Amino acid sequence: MAQQERNRSDSLASDTSDREIVITRLLDAPRELVFRVWTDPRHVVHWWGPAGFTNTNREMDVRPGGAWRFVMHGPDGVDYNNRCVYTEVVPPERLVYIHDADIENDPDSFHVTVTFEKQGGKTLLTMRSLFRSAAARDYVIKEYGALDGANQHVDRLAAYLAAEQTKGDLA
Repeated sequence: MAQQERNRSDSLASDTSDREIVITRLLDAPRELVFRVWTDPRHVVHWWGPAGFTNTNREMDVRPGGAWRFVMHGPDGVDYNNRCVYTEVVPPERLVYIHDADIENDPDSFHVTVTFEKQGGKTLLTMRSLFRSAAARDYVIKEYGALDGANQHVDRLAAYLAAEQTKGDLA
């Protein structure tokens, strides 16, 4: 029975792999701190998004049913409205949300699961973005550089954590 369940689980995982972008990184910071920096508007505004982007938070209500609305300002001067609607919040372990362009029934919305796994004094971060189709995933990779952007996003988080821990400013 256990083997059948494992095979079923492997099958389900492979059924979505062509629709996913998965980024995993070991961060040199405790899990509670990484979770807080990800969910506190005072911190997230400083590192969210790919290199060259800045952010303006409109609201951040991190709880099931709550929303984070923000504008990402691209280095080319284009503004991108964003909304994350939280479906699951388990501090400091997991966040699950729907990410869209802050419009109802956004056909380009995608599902995100972020896990924060304790690894001694470090955190193994896994960010899994699941798109409606392989074509939707491929489109954001090609048109928006989503894979590079997601890696830059986590690079910025790691740099922010390192700098702020050095300064002792992560209250």
